[in-house]
Amino acid sequence: MAQTTSIPKGTRDFSPLQMRRRQYIFETIRQVFALHAYLPIETPAMENLSTLMGKYGEEGDKLLFKILNSGDFWAKAAGTAWDGLEPGERAVKLGNRISEKGLRYDLTVPFARYVVQHRNDLTLPFKRYQMQPVWRADRPQRGRYREFYQCDADVVGSTSLWQEAELAQMVAEVFAALQIPVTLKINNRKILAGLAEYVGCPDKIVDITVAIDKLDKIGLDAVEVEMAEKGIAGDAWRKLAPVLELRGSFAEKMVYMRGLFAQVPVGLQGVAELEELFGYIAQCVEGLDYEWDLSLARGLNYYTGAIFEVKAQGVEMGSISGGGRYDDLTGIFGMKGLSGVGISFGADRIYDVLESLNRFPADLQSGQAVLFIHFGPEEAAAVQAAMRTLRANGIACDRYPEPAKLQKQFAYADKLRIPFAVMVGERERETGRFSVKDLRSGEQRDMDLNELIVMCKR
Repeated sequence: MAQTTSIPKGTRDFSPLQMRRRQYIFETIRQVFALHAYLPIETPAMENLSTLMGKYGEEGDKLLFKILNSGDFWAKAAGTAWDGLEPGERAVKLGNRISEKGLRYDLTVPFARYVVQHRNDLTLPFKRYQMQPVWRADRPQRGRYREFYQCDADVVGSTSLWQEAELAQMVAEVFAALQIPVTLKINNRKILAGLAEYVGCPDKIVDITVAIDKLDKIGLDAVEVEMAEKGIAGDAWRKLAPVLELRGSFAEKMVYMRGLFAQVPVGLQGVAELEELFGYIAQCVEGLDYEWDLSLARGLNYYTGAIFEVKAQGVEMGSISGGGRYDDLTGIFGMKGLSGVGISFGADRIYDVLESLNRFPADLQSGQAVLFIHFGPEEAAAVQAAMRTLRANGIACDRYPEPAKLQKQFAYADKLRIPFAVMVGERERETGRFSVKDLRSGEQRDMDLNELIVMCKR
């Protein structure tokens, strides 16, 4: 029996049209990164598990794709006493013996490893961008895949909040270029740490941030249930709930939070940083809708300061971009005192948003501008110089591979959405002019090569 063809769940093939659209997204983001003086790097698809584990929280660690050791990986597990171990402990111990590497979960932790490993070659502050796939063993659904691209920009070696403001500026520029109306949501992890201290549960900061991060998705009542399961109930919840329902202008909220944190220094520091950042954004960013969102927590454990997410307006979709400040990440790898901040643009979700809004440029429909009709060997040879000139001018063109009925060649061009068909017969060879048919309008006229170049570049 023939084997049934399939791909793993949460992964996708991409057609030529999809690839052209994806490349449009990547190039738009890349141009903004480059204009802000970020430099490109790449890191391996796989990292040592010791690099990845423990950096994303308990839930994130469960989503890591682990790679079996090469060779007889069972040999290291043989003869090991597993009796008496709990199933979870047995799985961890066994996994550690047969797997030492994993596919990267994001680009930030590998970047931190890169900075530490290449510290002697870098000039600080160091600004880098990276556009590569990442993998997460998540449950596939719309806008959430197991293999997807991230487009990251990070700067390390500076504690200035102007860096966060520059990231907000890049958000404005990227989505203006893509014609996607967005809202930038901003918070500060020090405010969340202050809340944990304020309600009397400083040791449960991770549980609190994980639950708050779900507020938009599951609602206040469900968050209360989840927090109660983590031991955050009674007086702690009664003090926290009104803060989560806080309303008013940004200035009014800041006055309230300063009063709330009168005896909580870390919370006051978070409020001061947030006010400073909003001041910088007001000075340097135009045309961006942004707001403080106290429910924004971002579950990744390495964030220590400002955090942000971008939501597309008018589309039911999760965040399409996000990031934040991480003061301690490189310290895990032995390089203390190096602060960093970064943002990641989710190319796959951006694609889905552009498709929903019908905002992809029409000229992405075809990667080819001109098809030369094939009449025979002499005519085919006669167009070679013209094709070289078109390509030298950045115009994609091709010749139909063999003589065939005109109807078939035109149908081929139409299916590929090629806008122009060029016919070169005996008359055209004698006059040096081409008969060019616009396959979109049906209009046909004679023109020379320069006229054809001008028309293709409109």
